Amino acid sequence: MTTNTGSYDYIVVGAGSAGAVIAARLSESGGAHGPYRVLLLEAGTEGSGYFWSRVPVGVSKMIDLPAVNWCFSAEPDEGSGGRRIEVPRGKMLGGSSSINGMVYIRGQAQDYDHWAQLGNRGWSWQDVLPVYKRMENYDGGSEELRGRGGPLRVTDTPRHRIPLLEKMIEAAGKIGLPFNPDLNGATQEGIGMSQVTIAKGRRQSTAFCYLDPARGRRNLTVEQGALAETLVLEGKRCVGVRYAVNGQKREARAAHEVIVCSGSINSPKLLELSGIGQGQRLRSLGIMPVHELNGVGENLRDHYSPRVKFAITERNATFNDNARGWRLAREALKYALWGEGFLATTSVPIRMYFRTRPGLETPDATISILPFLYERVGHERRIAKRRGITMNVNVLRSESTGSVHVKSADPAEPPAIRFNFLSARADREGLLAALAKARELMATVPLKELTGEEIAPGAHLTTDEEILDWVRNNAETTYHPVGTCKMGGDPMAVVDNELRVHGLSGLRVADASIMPTLTSGNTNAPCIMIGEKCAEMVLAAADTSARRAAA
Repeated sequence: MTTNTGSYDYIVVGAGSAGAVIAARLSESGGAHGPYRVLLLEAGTEGSGYFWSRVPVGVSKMIDLPAVNWCFSAEPDEGSGGRRIEVPRGKMLGGSSSINGMVYIRGQAQDYDHWAQLGNRGWSWQDVLPVYKRMENYDGGSEELRGRGGPLRVTDTPRHRIPLLEKMIEAAGKIGLPFNPDLNGATQEGIGMSQVTIAKGRRQSTAFCYLDPARGRRNLTVEQGALAETLVLEGKRCVGVRYAVNGQKREARAAHEVIVCSGSINSPKLLELSGIGQGQRLRSLGIMPVHELNGVGENLRDHYSPRVKFAITERNATFNDNARGWRLAREALKYALWGEGFLATTSVPIRMYFRTRPGLETPDATISILPFLYERVGHERRIAKRRGITMNVNVLRSESTGSVHVKSADPAEPPAIRFNFLSARADREGLLAALAKARELMATVPLKELTGEEIAPGAHLTTDEEILDWVRNNAETTYHPVGTCKMGGDPMAVVDNELRVHGLSGLRVADASIMPTLTSGNTNAPCIMIGEKCAEMVLAAADTSARRAAA
């Protein structure tokens, strides 16, 4: 038996990086009949992950915690050496913004200009820059490029607190990569301190920055533990959502629109469960096709990243010395008293962006540097005893594409994730060049003076094939899946430039799945921008409809 939970103006499915933004923005607005009634559905709950989500270092606790993480894994394939690669995704208010590494990177202007060149009007850099400025609250950079009074607090990782990083900056300068004080500024190239969504020792998730101020509104209903099972379609119009809470079937109706914000894994899954996708594929699973869209679940992209590791010979140079034993207790005290120290920072305090070959206008690769080695203890990641650093290396705009598709009509079954990593030649060549840059950095004075053994991949691996074979068998993603409901006007596009699902009314998708290509860096900032821009478009459409009705 299905319980009808009422009618709302808008239903937002997924309270993640984009969904929390949309629900907050829509609920602060209204039409002729008063504030818009908004239902926000979230499969996860705050539960036991809430404390660790507040503390920046808590990412190490949540990266494998099923209570707040979908803990997906990809299907084995050639690019991963037959391994199942982990695909963590946030499952709580704030979504992945509540469990991620908190690095804030908008990407390059060229990323968005490319989207516009693909036919997506309104998504060029000049179009999205005002949205970024509106959402940011950042003290540095130029007024022309950075926002000052937005809801999302962005800060700089302090530069001079880790001496090892100063030597990295000096070494990078010697190989042609000068210090860049604003990696979200006019240029991304160089080495710079990470900008992060951390303020006063607290993670700035969209749950905290957008939802918390909105949750007192009577017109906003937030339902947690709500697993969306199918969209309700009447002809070619979406009119609601069926979902389950603790096994109880419920249905809610939307007078205006349903906005799917379930992420690059779960958004195509929900569309397919609703009969929207590749007809033959759906029929083979016992799902009745109601709307043919061949692009649903296709075009999956992510940043494939081997973890390069070096031993460091200098004592107290890395977190491996300073985040264990009595020193860890000292760090905990720092955090408790002043909201400072190791517990209050990102695990990736510094990063470099560079070009892997001559002739490129902008960087095409990055190295993110963790000033420590970590190890697995059961399902938990911990700081290792051995002193060293970890370098996450990847190309920025991967051309290898895969897919996400349901394996059955059961909403509780995870979909099949197939990345198809390293299938594009450009990715293989770019990754080899980026790995060479990592080795070059560590062999440059003054960094060379305290660099010990190359732990991974190991100095004995020298040929391209040896290194690529190591990558296939050891690389992970950087947890940036995009593209599975891509925006565009071509036959494989799922949504148009206003994020409306092609051929249907009353239905939009707004999350990383709509990105036609990867942005140059972490994807959380672009997801928040997508949420802001979607809310803006939804409200503009509502105003247009109201004016027409009044005419």
